[in-house]
Amino acid sequence: MDWDRLRVFHAVAQAGSFTHAGEALGLSQSAVSRQISTLEESLGVALFTRHARGLILTEQGELLARSAQEIFAKLAMVEGQLSDSRQSPDGNLSVTVAEFIGSTWLAPRLKGFHTAHPGIRLTLLLDDRIYNLGLREADAAIRLYKPDHPELIQRHLSTIGFQICAAKSYLKSRSLPQGPNDLKNHTLIGYPPGIPAPFPDPNWLFRVAEMTPEDHPDSLMINSIHGTLNAVRAGMGIAALPSWLVRENKDLTPILPEITHPGIPMYFVYPEERRDSIRIGVFRNYLLEMVAATAF
Repeated sequence: MDWDRLRVFHAVAQAGSFTHAGEALGLSQSAVSRQISTLEESLGVALFTRHARGLILTEQGELLARSAQEIFAKLAMVEGQLSDSRQSPDGNLSVTVAEFIGSTWLAPRLKGFHTAHPGIRLTLLLDDRIYNLGLREADAAIRLYKPDHPELIQRHLSTIGFQICAAKSYLKSRSLPQGPNDLKNHTLIGYPPGIPAPFPDPNWLFRVAEMTPEDHPDSLMINSIHGTLNAVRAGMGIAALPSWLVRENKDLTPILPEITHPGIPMYFVYPEERRDSIRIGVFRNYLLEMVAATAF
């Protein structure tokens, strides 16, 4: 099997079109199409079904795509290990992190890391989905649960506390809740049920009010903690937000401080194969410094 054609096939399978794959590879659409046609002829099978809206992998194409994904993931891992063998912490480093942690806590604290390590080209992947570190979708991750994969190294960073709160502007027109039952008479902001959340039990506030989001007559659902923060600051209602966000936003008022959330653990995770990576090591150490300086 020709290596260049396999590389082109892998790009097409990921992009779903000859045009987009060509843009990624720096080839023309016609050149990509010829490579795929030649590969199909050499294998004697059709790899894609062509239609007006793009390309769909055939059963044989899906089989080859899975194998190609494994091959290129292994190559990427080897490339990372070769790069890790350098003595200086230079090169690319991609870290996946839940959107609200990355946007509200990590990103504003990265200047010191960039100043200390200008040779590291850092990429933050702000996404609530779980990236596969074994397939090199990212070099490392900050995760809000304890990983159970034996081939992942994990370092507990901290435990994130949560606080019920509202904006001072909201409380000017609404009475301050004196107990959990009073929450039923307020606008509560939560996470849409049925949508994958970045951490367990995102609608803890509704349980405190002894209601479900579906039962509450006055609720607002937002699938972003950062979006929820902005809604609360705008005086939209009451929410349970990370404690450090409540402390950092002076226009927010804690509500029912005696009611506490059990907390969400936060871990720094990376593959066993990258144990000796200098880039991952210096980023891990920087994270520990930032965590020590934050009252979560």
